[in-house]
Amino acid sequence: MALKPRVVVVGIGSIGKRHARLLAEHDDIVVEWCEPDRQLLGEVVKEMGGPDRIHFDFDAMISSAPSMVVIATPHRFHAEQTIKALGCGAHVLCEKPMAESPESARRMLSAAAASNRVLNIGFHLHFHPGIRRLKELIGSGTLGAIAHVHCRVGSYVTLQNSRTAYQQSLEGALMLDYAHQPDLLYWLLRVAPAGVYATGVHVKGPELHSNPNVLSLDYDYDSPLLGTIHLNYLQSPERHEYEVVGDAGWAVLNVAAATLTIGLSEGTRTWVETCAVARDDLYVMEHRAFFDAASGKAAPESPPKDALVSVLMTAAAHASWKSQKRVTLDSV
Repeated sequence: MALKPRVVVVGIGSIGKRHARLLAEHDDIVVEWCEPDRQLLGEVVKEMGGPDRIHFDFDAMISSAPSMVVIATPHRFHAEQTIKALGCGAHVLCEKPMAESPESARRMLSAAAASNRVLNIGFHLHFHPGIRRLKELIGSGTLGAIAHVHCRVGSYVTLQNSRTAYQQSLEGALMLDYAHQPDLLYWLLRVAPAGVYATGVHVKGPELHSNPNVLSLDYDYDSPLLGTIHLNYLQSPERHEYEVVGDAGWAVLNVAAATLTIGLSEGTRTWVETCAVARDDLYVMEHRAFFDAASGKAAPESPPKDALVSVLMTAAAHASWKSQKRVTLDSV
């Protein structure tokens, strides 16, 4: 009888715990955990039970040759842990952001190519029905030539849910936590920006804060196109929206309200579509896409070469915020 594939979730914090809980629902894999923090492990096991096998050391775990590894550790560990896992023959699903720097991301890309294993970056919003509908509207030409895409996220709860409170000391954490938005600009438009001008402020009034905790990113392109992103660690309840403007129509997605409003210039028509989805379901779809890629049934849904673009966009935005000047993106 063939052994079931072993899938190890590395890091059992907020996101890792969700991965572990949902993967445990599969009867065709064996799920294990890797977490050095025994206090955290005790809390999670008490809350939701634990797997049959728990690893406390990453290198020892990798030497046991797991089939697949899910990296859900703090950002600074993503590159090294992913590279080691690929080198030991595991397929890897690495949570976003891919890495903290373009140099580390490129090393991950090279390691994936050398390993002949799947590396997928965890951009679960690719599976959101409202965002997929936006992609369809753009790709079909329904909205005409796209002139502007705007992403907006305000989320004080991110700071409240952070177990380690790393955002308090990691300068620019807001850009890394919300790597989804640069990624989605590229995923929706399939063209990388030429440059970015970023401005940000540090509001110290709230009990929890990070520098900066309000950001505006303006991405320009070689064509008549503008991509803008607003991020903040202030708004509660959370605000999460996307707007696409073309010369034949527009669309606004309100993720919290699960509504997509579409307007077309021809006939001046406007209507609302619903796009409700449970957050767990986004991860379930992400896991299935990862398994399909690992088994050769499909191409990786979010491959490292695509994810590298979001790292370059974030790095350029960080440099622009620091210099208060427009910064040109590095080439992929």
